[in-house]
Amino acid sequence: MSVQFVGLKEINGPLVVLDHVGDVGYEEMVELALEDGTVRTGRVVLLEGDRAVIQVFEGTRGLSLTNTRTRLLGHPMEMPLSPEVLGRVFSGSGRPIDGLGEIFAQKTADVNGRPINPVSRVYPRNYIRTGISSIDCLTTLIRGQKLPIFSGSGMSHNKLAVQIVRQARITQEGSEDAASNFCVVFAAMGVKNDVADYFRASFEESGAARNVVMFLNLSNDPIIERILTPRCALTVAEYLAFEHNMHVLVILTDMTSYAEALREFSSSKGEIPGRKGFPGYLYSDLASIYERAGIIKGSQGSVTQIPILTMPNDDITHPVPDLTGYMTEGQIVLDRGLDLMGTYPPVSVLPSLSRLMKDGIGKGYTRADHSALANQLFACYARTQDARSLASVIGEEELSPSDKLYLEFGRCFEKYFVGQGFGEDRTIQQTLDLGWKLLALLPREELDRVDSQLLDQYYHPENAQMFREQ
Repeated sequence: MSVQFVGLKEINGPLVVLDHVGDVGYEEMVELALEDGTVRTGRVVLLEGDRAVIQVFEGTRGLSLTNTRTRLLGHPMEMPLSPEVLGRVFSGSGRPIDGLGEIFAQKTADVNGRPINPVSRVYPRNYIRTGISSIDCLTTLIRGQKLPIFSGSGMSHNKLAVQIVRQARITQEGSEDAASNFCVVFAAMGVKNDVADYFRASFEESGAARNVVMFLNLSNDPIIERILTPRCALTVAEYLAFEHNMHVLVILTDMTSYAEALREFSSSKGEIPGRKGFPGYLYSDLASIYERAGIIKGSQGSVTQIPILTMPNDDITHPVPDLTGYMTEGQIVLDRGLDLMGTYPPVSVLPSLSRLMKDGIGKGYTRADHSALANQLFACYARTQDARSLASVIGEEELSPSDKLYLEFGRCFEKYFVGQGFGEDRTIQQTLDLGWKLLALLPREELDRVDSQLLDQYYHPENAQMFREQ
């Protein structure tokens, strides 16, 4: 039997209050019928005795305290699921917005997901090739990993996200052949219309759209939709991965917009604010999103996450990047200095890392020399930064011959290895070969992170001439 409640106790911003409500659950969905016959949806966000606070997705403009009819639906928000979601575009709350009609659902699932039993988790192995050298070689993305990108306002993270979607591939036993069971779930939160159009047009032009599930939440959409967007996206990803054995890459941009929506939502409920006004439960809320990545025993699929977030004032200690760093397996940091110099992608190598790459690269995955090469490139680039610091004090002319070589290496490394064209898709072999060619700029005795056997095979000093000629 369906029970309707007539009238509302209170309307406060996007929230309405209903009194004398029994047998209601937290996050239960509701329908609110207006006098003109239109119906809006909402969700129970707070329970105090027999009082329920409901957040209305479409906003509360036009609601009446006396005539609004509220019906409890008896279930949390659910996402219709079917393999035909591939190639479709949805709003932040999971409604189709591509003009192709509704999804004929095989099933529906709670957007909040179900926690993965730690015992049933499988340790991530293998890697996802992005075609971007600075990521594939130095911060390798492993299947089942969550690896965020820390960016700044106005930097090229949207461009980088498009390139990753277009070029991402999985490999089988070290081969470069793209497996057919790979797809991308892309969720954009709080983006402007022109950015949303850029994403859609880029995916369609490259042909990647047919293998992408898009969720678009615009900046003028309700904040409750922004809070639901990553959950809807991850529900689709889990369905494709664990019921259809697909390898799913989930890109979430921008998690800072999500956190700011959560802050606004928390404030409207009158909750006590924490650091920088964010709610005290920001950590656990972000964890409920990030922990929905991994591989489950008995399933052939995987969910890999790349959350993208902009650091306010480029502050990596801001609560959102700070808490994100605690619960993810590394980070890719974009550098504003490189961005201003025109380097794309402006990946800052030294603060970037992938904590799981050691077990997903090397023989059988990428190439036997990958780990040693990455360590050597990292060490040499760190030495470059020391040489630059010294040069800023005493001048470049006063540096030792060794330090001058490191300066030359650093310039070439940033120009040819970190920097690459937006349309340039490098295989892992091309990336590793380029790394060895750059090491040829340095004397063999400086390469102390690589054993002599690998040096005999890959170190060829004559390769340095190609960079000096350019």
